[in-house]
Amino acid sequence: MFMDCSYAPMSDLQPGQLLARGVCRHLRQYDFACLEEFVPERGLRVDVMALGPKGEIWVIECKSSRADFAADSKWQGYLDWCDRYFWAVDQDFPTELLPEETGLILADPYDAEIVRMPAAAALAPARRKKLTLKFARNSADRLQGFRDPSPAERFRTT
Repeated sequence: MFMDCSYAPMSDLQPGQLLARGVCRHLRQYDFACLEEFVPERGLRVDVMALGPKGEIWVIECKSSRADFAADSKWQGYLDWCDRYFWAVDQDFPTELLPEETGLILADPYDAEIVRMPAAAALAPARRKKLTLKFARNSADRLQGFRDPSPAERFRTT
């Protein structure tokens, strides 16, 4: 459950992580709180989960290449876990590959721009509550991991 929250310099980040950084920075302008590599349920891991000021939940998948997009067979499973679903890509990505009904964000490591806003599909209240609570607990765990990374060692079983 505990996560290594040590700081990684930008030179150590993968291309998708750099896109996620720019997306998160951009969404802060709209008062969204973001978590990278969030697991809404076992077997799913979204690149960015964003929680808006009115409780809206967005999922953003960051794709750094055509091959990265083609290898993603799980993305439709993420639609049940958000109010809006976006792809984040860089300016050289062939955006015609992306489904029209999904959102589009152009990003780089420093910022992003929402190019296409998808239609909203409201989450059921019970799922929204579950996700919001999980988001809050995950955020607190990550923050505590920065302050005191050693407690995770006490809980290891191997």
